[in-house]
Amino acid sequence: MDHDLFPERVAWRSGPVITGHVVRLLEGYSREIRVRQPILIAVLVTAGLFRLVLRPVAAALRPGDRPRWKDLRKGPEFLVTPLRLRDDTGVLCEVEIHGHLPQSALEPRDHIQVTVRSQKDAGLAPRVERIVNLTTGQLLTPRTPTVWSHLGPALLLQAMIGLLLLGGLTAWIVLAT
Repeated sequence: MDHDLFPERVAWRSGPVITGHVVRLLEGYSREIRVRQPILIAVLVTAGLFRLVLRPVAAALRPGDRPRWKDLRKGPEFLVTPLRLRDDTGVLCEVEIHGHLPQSALEPRDHIQVTVRSQKDAGLAPRVERIVNLTTGQLLTPRTPTVWSHLGPALLLQAMIGLLLLGGLTAWIVLAT
């Protein structure tokens, strides 16, 4: 049978654990993490309160230009690499690896065990949380950026201090009345 004219159907198994052999890693592409507006507004308002009260300290903690709203709203991008594997029953399965892995971590015909989780969007293949390469004995855990790493430690520190200032101001007003 001609595989170009009649490609083999690919299944999306929900797991949680799939054991099989690597067929191939498809070419990766980038996907963006959405930043929810209420989270971003809360962080920026509390960080702004900190900057307003302690401007000299804020300037020392966050030198240079502040990130723009558009840049923060856009969100970080991460690499998505589709992985096709043939499970122990002979079914061709596809899963998605989010984040970077070493170049030589997975080779065709490696015997692997993947832990997967369904994604929020039902139109996407299950996401790999952990890969155990049984051929090489490697444990691989792909890491993706988060909204918190995108906002950065300086902005989050300013937001936490701003939240403490707001709490202290609220407590002072309540105790004063």
